[in-house]
Amino acid sequence: MDLNHAKPNGSNGASAAFRFRSIGSGALFGLGFVAFIDETVFHQLLHWHHFYDKSTTGVGLVSDGLFHAFSWFATLAAFFMLSDLRRKNGLNAMSWWGGMLAGGGAFQLYDGIIQHKLMEIHQIRYNVDVLPYDVAWNVIAAAMIAAGILLIRSGKRARAARNGGKRR
Repeated sequence: MDLNHAKPNGSNGASAAFRFRSIGSGALFGLGFVAFIDETVFHQLLHWHHFYDKSTTGVGLVSDGLFHAFSWFATLAAFFMLSDLRRKNGLNAMSWWGGMLAGGGAFQLYDGIIQHKLMEIHQIRYNVDVLPYDVAWNVIAAAMIAAGILLIRSGKRARAARNGGKRR
């Protein structure tokens, strides 16, 4: 996928809108991608858990299917948004990648804190000391969010420097 930085034509408002849409598209892709990795690796390949583990295996499998469909709908929607940005020459690649990392990390942190601990609909693993898994899961999520924010901010600073110090 070629995500070269494009310079949108138009006013400062248009540029800011393209930047915001680049972040949004990246965030939605990151969410879908991380959900897809979770479903594929932890649900299907390792058999560590299902999306919903408080019922029968059959219900768990159905919940996995719905979760898998959700991840693909999010990913496809992100690609449509990305395609529209590229068609309008409005893609801000650094913002897109930053959004991808932040969106994927936000989904993972939500999963690790809300779904694993507060709602208790599933854990990362069962019949083991789950603390190292929880720590690794949530630290990786926080690192992804931080890296995404840094990319978004550095892209904004680089653009401001190219525009003579004016932030847009």
